[in-house]
Amino acid sequence: MGESSDAGALVLPADLEAPLAALETQLAALDAALRQPRDGAVDRVAAQLHEALAQAVQRFQGAAREGGVPAALRHRLALAGAEVAAQREALARATAALDRAIDVLMPPAAAARLYSNAGTSERGVVTGGLTV
Repeated sequence: MGESSDAGALVLPADLEAPLAALETQLAALDAALRQPRDGAVDRVAAQLHEALAQAVQRFQGAAREGGVPAALRHRLALAGAEVAAQREALARATAALDRAIDVLMPPAAAARLYSNAGTSERGVVTGGLTV
């Protein structure tokens, strides 16, 4: 059993390089898809990124149990993780900005109080007196 562990340790960098490179490629692809959105491209690339991330994490966890991960590959994985977090944060900010713009253009509460589905006013008669 110790022999297979040693053999695994000799092959670890190559075994980790492929999933890490795939993860880095998918991160770049998602960045490009977010900058140049096309029909379904962001969803497709995000799904591929998710798969690449899952494979990389699985390989790195296995490598950590079998004998460790070289520092250079650990550093690249950490950079990839930071990039995922940065893209998630940028997407959250963009979504919040879009939500605010939609609220300014079409405030849901004000529109619901002023008009019915038929486009006519639903407000009651305002007499100027106090209502209790």
